[in-house]
Amino acid sequence: MNIILFGPPGAGKGTQAKLLQNEYNIPHLSTGDIFRSAIKNKTPLGVKVKSILDAGELVPDETVVDLVAAELSREKYQDGYILDGFPRTVAQAEAFDKFLDENDDSLDAFISLSVPEEELIKRILSRGEGRSDDTEEKIKTRLEVYRKETKPVMDYYKKQDKVQEIDGLGSIDEILERIKSALN
Repeated sequence: MNIILFGPPGAGKGTQAKLLQNEYNIPHLSTGDIFRSAIKNKTPLGVKVKSILDAGELVPDETVVDLVAAELSREKYQDGYILDGFPRTVAQAEAFDKFLDENDDSLDAFISLSVPEEELIKRILSRGEGRSDDTEEKIKTRLEVYRKETKPVMDYYKKQDKVQEIDGLGSIDEILERIKSALN
């Protein structure tokens, strides 16, 4: 089963992806985790990504697509995966569809978590990851970038009739149950 978990920063994608990974025994691929690892290890990609993120901007499509395609080509993703934080632009979604076609694969579910903006800001400020862009002003910038550049991805997949919108408010377990019921 190939799943995209979608939603704005703070919607709970990473939390739900880890739970779904255990539930369905398929790997979770977070572009954020790949980037954080690269930043922590000060790889050339990590240094480049850190400066982009520190400015509150998104990593260029080509960099992200190459990274995800290389990762998904590994054997551990053969039986499915949960993508979190990808695709973030329509160009990435189109490149991902091309990758799926070339590999005779398909997307099974596009799960979008809906959460009001005030709640997103509250969640991000309280999660304490210590990211340099976790200030209210930078969070609002990230949410604006999400609305302009990322939300159109949902429209792209709506045209393919793949989107299932899930209420992202409630307990972690309540949200997980909503996602599982949408997947079944």
